[in-house]
Amino acid sequence: MTPKPPITELDARYSAALNPRPGAENVTATDWDEAQRRLRDAEVFWITTVRPDGRLHVTPLIAAWHDGALHFSTGPGEQKAKNLAANAHCALTTGQNTLAGGLDLVVEGTAQRVTDPARQDEVIAAFEAQYGDHLTSPEGVFHGFGDSIRDGKDLLFAVTPGTAYGFGHDGQVFSHTRYTFP
Repeated sequence: MTPKPPITELDARYSAALNPRPGAENVTATDWDEAQRRLRDAEVFWITTVRPDGRLHVTPLIAAWHDGALHFSTGPGEQKAKNLAANAHCALTTGQNTLAGGLDLVVEGTAQRVTDPARQDEVIAAFEAQYGDHLTSPEGVFHGFGDSIRDGKDLLFAVTPGTAYGFGHDGQVFSHTRYTFP
């Protein structure tokens, strides 16, 4: 499945295009292809879910960008799984924690369980390709990840973006890109 590309807009209210700094006149929206490349290359994400009482829950996790969605897993008893059972809306973020350079990304959407075995195998392969030696044993097994998904011990979710944001920063010039999906 190849999702339709989003509408990509530079939000000048929050971009250096309004500031009279050198280079600010050249600020443009971050292309969605570049944002997707960064999502594929990222190793650590933060997920924000909403508890049944309305309080937020934020925790780091690993995720894999595959076929137009971010995928992650969790145990059925973990707080994020409990939260998603009551309210599937969530946000995943990744980026750098310095102003000296980078692109921070926020993906907002609705988490949906991935239960189709063929789709699970595709996503497991995407995790193995993305994280490689970090999480894969010498035998090529993703530390039981695939088995725990297939046997239902862990839940696999996909978050297709409803809206996404890219915040570019190089210490001098800043950009804020909004991606709206049809």
